[in-house]
Amino acid sequence: MKRWGMIVFVLAAAICIAGCSRKTESLEDMQQPMSPEDLNRLSTQKGSPVSDVSGITPTAMTPVASVVEPSAMPLEALPPSGPYRPAATEIQTALKNAGFYAGNIDGKVGPKTQAAIEEFQKANNLVVDGKVGPKTWQLLGQYLNQAAASFAE
Repeated sequence: MKRWGMIVFVLAAAICIAGCSRKTESLEDMQQPMSPEDLNRLSTQKGSPVSDVSGITPTAMTPVASVVEPSAMPLEALPPSGPYRPAATEIQTALKNAGFYAGNIDGKVGPKTQAAIEEFQKANNLVVDGKVGPKTWQLLGQYLNQAAASFAE
């Protein structure tokens, strides 16, 4: 019984090795570009998806774009994921331009900045939570690049 198993195993291994070593075409031949004549020959075969290619010239088959080295391409910063979160200096500047903040623009959200945010929210009928969320920033961000506006109640 062991002898038959060994014979079957050796026979199967021999078939696999023999099948793997046969090649009808070399890899280089399979990767060569096709000429217009080859394409015409393929288009005349039954069931071929290639249609009339008689108008194709060798110059028309050359690649249009060249390969760009990745190091030659300038890298651009990705946009932040999620909603935009303004910096504390942007919030203070916008509040100052809107007339709600009189303190120094130091990039620290302290009690004066917090009070100014709450006053801005009250004046614009927003939920008064002292946080600059998307709705608050949508209105407040309009004042970021403006000159100091006069506060009207």
